[in-house]
Order: sequence, then structure tokens, then C-alpha cells
Amino acid sequence: MQPGKTLRELRARLGITVREVEEQSQRIAEAQGNPEFFVSNNWLTRLENTNSVPSIHKLFSLSAVYRVRVSDLLPMFGIDLELLEKYQIATAPAHTHLVSLEEVDATKTVTFPVRFDPGFRVEETNLLSRMVQVWGEVPVSLIRQLDIRRGRYGYIGLQDFTMYPLLRPGSFVVIDENLRDVHASQWRTEYDRPIYFVELRAGYACCWCEMKGDELLLIPHPLSSCSHRRFPLREAEIIGQVAAVAMRIVDPDPEDPPSKIAPLLPKRF
Repeated sequence: MQPGKTLRELRARLGITVREVEEQSQRIAEAQGNPEFFVSNNWLTRLENTNSVPSIHKLFSLSAVYRVRVSDLLPMFGIDLELLEKYQIATAPAHTHLVSLEEVDATKTVTFPVRFDPGFRVEETNLLSRMVQVWGEVPVSLIRQLDIRRGRYGYIGLQDFTMYPLLRPGSFVVIDENLRDVHASQWRTEYDRPIYFVELRAGYACCWCEMKGDELLLIPHPLSSCSHRRFPLREAEIIGQVAAVAMRIVDPDPEDPPSKIAPLLPKRF
């Protein structure tokens, strides 16, 4: 079905005329202070009878007037939001950066462990499927609101060997923004030493840190062959401490595409 015909049927089910759409979109345009939100009588008639594509502003107004989500209108014009994750992974950049995870449809559900077997031992290696007693359907929006890890997500660039082999390129890390201060703490092994995610003027860094006066010293893993770096505090901001990591444990083939090198996150959190 053509997009215009589908939009016409949406309007017909609501029992509103093109004139009423024009009037309601006019109020939206005035409230937003932007005439691009205005959907005129003639423009809507042309849209419903041709293969025209509306601008993002007019699509917003139609979404509001027709009481449907913008994400439900986009597929009419060949835009599949479900493909976003696929292309984001396939075009993974080489540099370390922050990752924003966004669910396409917060009303959807995911299979989630809602009850664990009380007999399983956390000290032993086991299959998750055997540890979970009951799996249930949980709304994505609920999992998001739980904010279990209280952190942001970061990605270690495919050319960033600063913390190699402790953190391999292509890894994803969970960042706890509540832990930003660098203190001289006692640690016994490299696994106990805090790793920080740092925002710089020209990108990001993920490494050990030390304070030297009014400078922040970025310390790489000794086996990485990377150099120490110093930045004035005004040029380096600690986003938080790395709390968890998801990474490959087998080195990828250099000929592999980025989509195969980067670890695949679950479709929903």
C-alpha cells in the first residue's frame, strides 16, 4: 500500500478532515514557533495521492494529529528502525567513544530471568539456562528504569591498544559515573586497579589514571607498548570508573569486517 493511501485511511478512521488536520497542525506550528510544522490542506491532499515524502517536522505533526508514534509512520517511507543496531555495529569506528543504547520500541518485551534456581552455586561455572528457574516477558522500558548498573556504556576502539591485553580493542565497558575521583588506593594486582573512562578534547581514553598536581596522567598497560600521556585538568574530564567489561577472548582475524570483530551486544537490555 502506498504511504499516502495509508495516511488517508488513518485520517478516515479518526473521522477528521484535511481541513481539521491543517488547523491542528497550525496550532502545533505556532506553539513551536516554526512554520515547518504546518500541514496545509493542499499539501496533505498531494501527500495522500502521490508518493511524496514529508519532512521530519510535518511527520511530527501528522504523528500528533493521528495519535500514532513517529516510529510507526517511518516504515511507510522505507525506514526500518530495527536495522539501526545492525548498521551501527557494521560501521564501528576505530576510536574509543561513548555508546548510547536506545530501544526502538519501549513497549516491547524481552525474555528475562525472573526467578533463579535457589540450588545453583555462584562459585561454579554453569549454563545460565540451568541457573534460571523461570523466564518471563519483561517490558524493555521496565529494565531501563531499573538502571541496574547505574552506568554509561563505552566502546574500546579497534585501534586502541592502551589497556591491551587487559581490555581488548572492540570491547564494551560499563561506566559508573558515581566514581569519578582518582585516589591513591592500595591494589594488589592489575585487576584491582581502577580503570577510568576519560573524555578528552579530541576523543576519549580508557586507562589507569593518576593525579600529578594540576595534571591528569593517563597510564597504559605495560604490555601495550603505548606511551603515558599528560593532560591539564581543564582538557581531561573523568566520566567514571569502568565497572564491567564485555569483550572477545580470542583475537579476531585481521581480515574480518568490523561487524564480526566487535562483540554483539544483546538486542535489548
